[in-house]
Order: sequence, then structure tokens, then C-alpha cells
Amino acid sequence: MGKMMARPATLLLLLVVAVTVADASKSKQKTCDKGWECSGSVYCCNETITDYFQVYQFENLFSKRNAPVAHAVGFWDFQSFITAAALFEPLGFGTTGDKQTKMKEVAAFLGHVGSKTSCGYGVATGGPLAWGLCYNHEMSPSQDYCDPNYLYPCIDGVQYYGRGALPVYWNYNYGLVGDALKVDLLSHPEYLEQNATLAFEAAIWRWMTPMKKKQPSAHDVFVGNWKPTKNDTLSKRLPGFGLTMNILYGDNICGQGYIDPMNNIISHYQYYLDSMGVGRQFSGDNVDCAEQVPFNPSYKAATS
Repeated sequence: MGKMMARPATLLLLLVVAVTVADASKSKQKTCDKGWECSGSVYCCNETITDYFQVYQFENLFSKRNAPVAHAVGFWDFQSFITAAALFEPLGFGTTGDKQTKMKEVAAFLGHVGSKTSCGYGVATGGPLAWGLCYNHEMSPSQDYCDPNYLYPCIDGVQYYGRGALPVYWNYNYGLVGDALKVDLLSHPEYLEQNATLAFEAAIWRWMTPMKKKQPSAHDVFVGNWKPTKNDTLSKRLPGFGLTMNILYGDNICGQGYIDPMNNIISHYQYYLDSMGVGRQFSGDNVDCAEQVPFNPSYKAATS
């Protein structure tokens, strides 16, 4: 009789264990392995960048970068971009959301890159938007960009002018980016104009990383990972391409009305959407930052 009574209890125990295991498997997110480009992440279960963005599209976006009059001929290429992106695809860069969202993020990121490295002008062959990735460094620095900083002090003889795909300026920014990428950019900022993969890595890191606690990254506001607070809404900071400009450039671009530098960045983004086959009609809401209050203003209001 004792043995017969024990059997239901055993079955009940096995059932509890089975349910617990099933619940644990449900709570653990599935991760996928797409080889060298993306592995060990839930984002790798989606299409990766090379699934929807091919070398011919890269060539269309930057069709004049190797023209004889360009200043970085032979430097930038598709493989350098994809190799750099592979570090960040497991974190969601170009792998978040549906296919259109992923393509739009790549177009948005490259729109910033193209506008910041362009040597296009009004009557340029192919139009002014075809000249992205013309530069890999600032041609005529207006200052030495050395700021007293105890964390990242300037190195004697080293210049911290703009370099890279989203140009890095100032000693403290080279130090910060270098720490993140585990490269001594404070001592060797020139690496960003010598290695295209590293230059793209620095730019994507900037896109993916909030600059201050409790602030979003450009990636987060673009793909919908961030929700504005009441203060953000009152400051007209709403999710969209416009807020990526706020995060990357602050009051150098935003809160100044419809100025040419802001319009130029938007034009590159929309041109790239067209070139990638998405279409500028899908640019999304809140494309500009003309009336946004900057997250981190470069000035301090006078106080009594």
C-alpha cells in the first residue's frame, strides 16, 4: 500500500520539474549564430546587414568617393564597413526590427557619415549627394583641439583634429573612443585616417552609445527602443531621425530652425533611402530637429 501511494507523488514531482524546465526555456531568449558577421545574440536571429545591403548598393551611395579629385581615394570600402558593423550587429545595429527598419537604420547611419565626409557642392558631377566618403580627415584644422583634461591629457606633438567616418575631435573624445575600442587613439589619433575598419567602428560605437546616463543613443531613438519623458515632449525631443542629430551634434545643428547644415544631413539620409530601394516616403516621423531643445547644450545659461 505504501509503494502504491508513492507513485502519484513521484509523478507529481516529475510534472513540476517538467513545467519548471519548460518555463525556464521560455524565459531564456533564443540566440542565433550567423558566423563571423553575427553570433551569440537574439539580434542574430534576424537578417544581418549583408542579407539586405550589398556591395553594389554601397557603391551607389558613395559613387564618387574614388574620383580623382576626392581626398581619400582607395580608403573607404564595403568590406571595411561590414567588418566594423559585425562588432555591433549582435547589439542590434542594423539587426533590430523588421527588414524596413533595419534598412532605414543603415541609411540613417550612413546618411550622417556621408554628409560629414562629403566634398559635394551644388554643381558637382552626379550631384552634391553623391560625394560622401570623400574625406577621412579634416583638411584645414581651425584649432589644435587640445583641452585640459586629467583623464585624457593631450600628448605632446599629437594633433586632435577631426578624423574618421563620423569625425572625432578633441583629445578627450579620442581617449573615450579609444578606451571603448581598446585602441590607444589618445596617443595615435592618426589610426582613424589609416584604417577604414577602425574609422567605421568608431563611428558605429558613437551611434550605439549614449553620451550620458539616462540619455538614449542615436540607435535607440531611431529604432524605437526609447520613450520620451514629459520633459522630452515639452522640449520637442521625439523619436525619429531628427533626434539622432540632436544626440550626435547638439546645438551645433539643432534648435536653430531650418538651417542648411541640418537640411544637408536630412538630404543625405533621404537620398540613401532612395538609393537602397526603401524610398524617402518612409523617412519616418520627426525627421528634423529645427525646434528641439538640445540634450547637452554647449552653452550654460546665465544664472543669478
